[in-house]
Amino acid sequence: MSELDRSAKTVIFLKRRVRLGLRRSWSSILPALLMAVCAVGAYYFSELVLGHHGPLFAATSAIIALGFSRDPRLRRVLEVGLGCTIGIAVGDLLLHFLGSGIWQAALVLFLSILLARFLDSGAIFTTQLALQSLLVVLLPIPVGGPFTRSLDAVVGGCFALAATFLLPRDPRRQPKDDLKEVLGELSLVLRECASALSYNDSTTAWHALVRARNQQTRIDAMRQGLRGSVEIARLSPVYRQHLQEVEGLTKLMVHVDYAMRSSRVLARRLASVINNAALSDTGTVHLADALSDTAAAVDELGAALSDTTSHSMLSHARHTLADIATRLHPTKLEITRMEGEAVVLLFRTLMVDLLETAKMTPSEARSMLPKL
Repeated sequence: MSELDRSAKTVIFLKRRVRLGLRRSWSSILPALLMAVCAVGAYYFSELVLGHHGPLFAATSAIIALGFSRDPRLRRVLEVGLGCTIGIAVGDLLLHFLGSGIWQAALVLFLSILLARFLDSGAIFTTQLALQSLLVVLLPIPVGGPFTRSLDAVVGGCFALAATFLLPRDPRRQPKDDLKEVLGELSLVLRECASALSYNDSTTAWHALVRARNQQTRIDAMRQGLRGSVEIARLSPVYRQHLQEVEGLTKLMVHVDYAMRSSRVLARRLASVINNAALSDTGTVHLADALSDTAAAVDELGAALSDTTSHSMLSHARHTLADIATRLHPTKLEITRMEGEAVVLLFRTLMVDLLETAKMTPSEARSMLPKL
């Protein structure tokens, strides 16, 4: 590789990094502003109202509790708030009886970790409790006495909770974006499966399988984030009216998860069918067309679910999927060999998952399929 090629690749890499960084920064403006206000507010509340000198634990508790994470926000705030508070209290208590020093710090950290694992299984809770206990032992005792730091942690946690309840993010926006994103990936999986059939290339089918497998971690994170959205909609007075809609998005994500899993099984079987030449030329064309049409319908479904005001788009996507479902019979697709029929059966399972994602009941979705 020439020096010029390396320079060009470096420039492209840097441009991509800058573009992604700017996008992350832009999307983080409001959360960063909220964290700054809460941290400074908690600090000055402890300093001016409670009279504590340099209440850094109030600010750090608020920042860590709010943070940037897809985890359920209320649980994270409670974990961090309680972890900081209990950790500081344990550190202060042991410091009062044992004094400060290296062996005291080691003992406090050891006992704090065991206590955290006894109280809660969360990794965040354990980390915060242990860290705060250690800092309490290592840092000098504040002017107001050792237990002022425990109260500072409570103040920081209360500010974070208040921000979570009174100024929450819209619990519907991120799940809708997630649904559209993962359905877009599912569409690409189906297009690759159709391309594998059209070009008789099992490698492309394996690529589709790898793409589908790579989505599982993302889907798991999305479902975790949805639990946080449900918490916000249930507890925040601002978005409580949207609780039913958010719970509906949670159910939809379950169906999308099933559909992606079904696509993995379909892609794996498709690679075997191509290698064994188990489909006739006519059957290959019909099955590839059905996969391509399904991919287009999935794209439309993703757009419809991300814009809940467009009922006509969702209805059109549902009708398109239903029309494709009526074609999923080995005889209609001119598929005769057993391996090809197995692919059709797997395709039918995927179609039921997609129809349920399009807000059909399970019985309605299965009724769309021709009887075998």
